[in-house]
Amino acid sequence: MAELSQAEYLANFNWKSFEDGIDSLDEQNLREFEDLVTKTFISTNEEDVVEGTVVRITDREAIIDINAKSEGVISLNEFRYNPSLKVGDKVDVLIDIREDKTGQLVLSHRKARTIKAWDRVIAAQESGEIVNGFVKCRTKGGMIVDVFGIEAFLPGSQIDVKPIRDYDQYVNKNMEFKVVKINHEFKNIVVSHKALIEADIEVQKKEIIGQLQKGQVLEGVVKNITSYGVFIDLGGVDGLIHITDLSWSRINHPNEVLELDQKLNVVILDFDDEKTRIQLGLKQLSAHPWDALSKDLKVGDKVKGKIVVIADYGAFIEVAEGVEGLIHVSEMSWSTHLRSAQDFVKVGDEVEAVILTLDRDDRKMSLGIKQLTPDPWTNIASKYPVGSTHTGIVRNFTNFGVFVELEMGIDGLIYISDLSWTKKIKHPSDFVNVGDKLEVTVLELDVDGRKLSLGHKQTTVNPWDKYETEFALGKVHNGEISEIVDKGATVEFGEDIVAFIPTRYLEKADGTKLKKGDKADFVVIEFNKEFKRVVASHTSTFKEEEAKNVKAAVEAATSAANERTTLGDNEALAGLKEKMDAKKK
Repeated sequence: MAELSQAEYLANFNWKSFEDGIDSLDEQNLREFEDLVTKTFISTNEEDVVEGTVVRITDREAIIDINAKSEGVISLNEFRYNPSLKVGDKVDVLIDIREDKTGQLVLSHRKARTIKAWDRVIAAQESGEIVNGFVKCRTKGGMIVDVFGIEAFLPGSQIDVKPIRDYDQYVNKNMEFKVVKINHEFKNIVVSHKALIEADIEVQKKEIIGQLQKGQVLEGVVKNITSYGVFIDLGGVDGLIHITDLSWSRINHPNEVLELDQKLNVVILDFDDEKTRIQLGLKQLSAHPWDALSKDLKVGDKVKGKIVVIADYGAFIEVAEGVEGLIHVSEMSWSTHLRSAQDFVKVGDEVEAVILTLDRDDRKMSLGIKQLTPDPWTNIASKYPVGSTHTGIVRNFTNFGVFVELEMGIDGLIYISDLSWTKKIKHPSDFVNVGDKLEVTVLELDVDGRKLSLGHKQTTVNPWDKYETEFALGKVHNGEISEIVDKGATVEFGEDIVAFIPTRYLEKADGTKLKKGDKADFVVIEFNKEFKRVVASHTSTFKEEEAKNVKAAVEAATSAANERTTLGDNEALAGLKEKMDAKKK
């Protein structure tokens, strides 16, 4: 008799007779039965993922046969991804609860899928296998992707080789990925779509790099725009167009010329030995604007243009697209007080200028604006002759004088010694302020050197001419001690005369000395017109000896003056006699 199979044996076995004790089993049959059960039914103590069969579906659950001693149940919620589940389908399950309160075996399809998915993800990373995933939604820095039922992170930088500006276009799409990183501790998975693209373009990249030549024109796509230039995708190889190579005209930012994803032709200017740094040009594909500049343009011609750049030393004016000329600050105005170009023009101004120099070979042009108006130094001698008096505006100071503007472009210098006849001025700011109007007299005129020497005190009569008589030696004046100074004191006689009193001449008749605020008579014992110096004495007003000394000094001074006069006359007569004798001979 042929041996029955396990299935046939179990099907034909009379379980009721066995349970009722009607049929008994011998020891051998019992061992065979136990072996058969062990081989047929799986152990519910193990936590392996097993395959089960859907045997029945209720409103809320799926009944699964896993060849165990009892059937298991799984909530239909775990099959939401598979709405077409039906009886007979094979599904992976994991024993979740070996026996619930009703004695039912509870299974988990979700956990089984997760375990299986992790095994597949790990295997995909190790083998480099391409996996399919579903982009579920956006998240900070990238996208969430469903891979084998597990959520993986797709960084924004790993979506494509070019920067992505619209992430939403990828949501709810199926895409291929490579598993690039797994964190087993935190159960994190990172995938990349860019890695697949890079692998595809690597071959193209090698082909392109191998054929690169300087001067070669290629088609590319604007990949990224920065403040210093534009990156161009040449088909897997990136090149940079520096901002200066975008246009012959000056531009402030590359986005004034190009936009993202724009297709364009570029020329290869240079590259390194490995051809990894490729320098591209765009403006080189068109003729240089200087070559198209009119041949009739010459020095002295007037041109119009727009101010494009301003520096302290001048401004650049674009007279034609890509053709610029420099207006130096000294050529902007006849005024010598224009310190910076910003004082005269600003970017965007439309101006007219005269061509001063033109070098077509070096592509340089210098321009001037002040040449559009007459030079104020023309006929300067007739407008400002020496000795003439005018009113000007104080423009600035130096330690040695004041610059006064008589009109735009005409400045003169007043030396500090020519500001006042009487006041001792340490700095011009002690006498006048910038912006003040000041009356001046022309002292010297240097037409070739374009220099004017001016004086302010010369606009009034020199008071020291009259003081020479009024404060002659021996004259007595009454005054008040205004200040006690080193080695003496000072007395103010009117507005302009400040006399110095040596300490020994401060003594009074009672033997004490004058102090600040005391009023008394003073005798002039020294007068120096050239150095504007007056020295006086109070003691000499009451001491006979001191008075004699003053009188002697006056007589000596008078005698010396007469002697100088006589000597001068004698010398003049002697000179005249010599001239007459020379004529006779």
